[in-house]
Amino acid sequence: MKDYIEIRCLMLADYICAYKATVRDASRVFGVSKSTVHKDVTARLKEVDYAKFLDVKEILEVNLKERHIRGGDATREKYIRLHEHK
Repeated sequence: MKDYIEIRCLMLADYICAYKATVRDASRVFGVSKSTVHKDVTARLKEVDYAKFLDVKEILEVNLKERHIRGGDATREKYIRLHEHK
């Protein structure tokens, strides 16, 4: 694996752990696709730093369980903003 990919994996892992960030959040901050972030932190990170991989995996599992709640909150906020502008 190329050095810059390993560095990106570690940076993504650090960001996700520090902010309990989602894959989507990390992709916006780092300017890479969601697919790249997911591949980096689920497959490549395991080879680079297994301990960080386990930390990130735990956070991503929580995010997966909570995503339906986040989606509902986002939709509710969207409609509140729409009604405020009318």
